[in-house]
Amino acid sequence: MNILIFGATGMVGQGVLRECLLAPDVDSVVTIGRGATGQQHPKLRELVHTDLYDYGAIESQLQGFDACFFCLGVSSAGMKEDAYRRITYDLTVAAATVLARLNPGMTFTYVSGTGTDSSERGSSMWARVKGATENALLRLPFKAAYMFRPGIIQPLHGARSKTPLYHAVYVVLSPLLSLAGRIWPDQLTTTERVGRAMLAVARHGAPKVWLEPKDINALA
Repeated sequence: MNILIFGATGMVGQGVLRECLLAPDVDSVVTIGRGATGQQHPKLRELVHTDLYDYGAIESQLQGFDACFFCLGVSSAGMKEDAYRRITYDLTVAAATVLARLNPGMTFTYVSGTGTDSSERGSSMWARVKGATENALLRLPFKAAYMFRPGIIQPLHGARSKTPLYHAVYVVLSPLLSLAGRIWPDQLTTTERVGRAMLAVARHGAPKVWLEPKDINALA
């Protein structure tokens, strides 16, 4: 498979990239973002592109992919709805629309979140926007599209949040997260399992479109 990853510098994206580079049936991985990951690997090519709303200049480099793993996103904390929607909905749909046109056989996987509001009418701003984003992606003519809704994600193998506060919290809570994963396995997943589950749906699909932590762990 040839894989395209958005958000490979973030915590989830780091874990997904690791699993893709380890997978024997992945021939090539291209990461796309405003900055490079800094990693080097024979399978890896990094595409630095500053305008993630316009892909006209690089369309020729966005063809020939079997799957896209879209791990790019921001926290809604402290954000107005318009600003959050521009980053969460507009940016994601802009990329996906181009990819659906160039790669009709692609499987597109989007990292959403537990509690996302598919009705787009709930009281939670972030959940409405995520729901609208999921719905827009599912209307695009991909071979298949899957919405990953992980709950708590434990970073493994050196994956870390780019937000210093979040990273500090993960470091402090790491022993508790390991314990929680054993006690409540259906409520928590890991960066490793997210990556492995994404590869699983790219290979042979999944029984449903919306995948919660329990489903992600089973696929992994």
